[in-house]
Amino acid sequence: MCDTSANSTSDGTATQGTARGTVLIENARTRVTEWRFPAKGDNTGWHTHAHDYVVVPLFDGELELHEPGGVTHRAQLKTGVPYFRTLGVEHDVINANDFECAFIEVEFLES
Repeated sequence: MCDTSANSTSDGTATQGTARGTVLIENARTRVTEWRFPAKGDNTGWHTHAHDYVVVPLFDGELELHEPGGVTHRAQLKTGVPYFRTLGVEHDVINANDFECAFIEVEFLES
């Protein structure tokens, strides 16, 4: 994920999330981050992905995704079932569960 300390929407409005990102591995090719959402409603803040990435959920449940243009949808996640996205995805990711949730994000820094 991009640097969440400087998150912004496509119109330049800055946002700050409440989810905690912990970088576990970072080198010239890959960055692996654990994203932890302690409570329902915790979020990443608006961000645009600068790299292709894979997410590996560490829980069974839902995330709410806010996207440009006021689009909102829910993603059903299953522990250990990964998904891939390409660079350029813009969104705010929100914990829609009544419990703490987390996922591992693997970014591919080299193109």
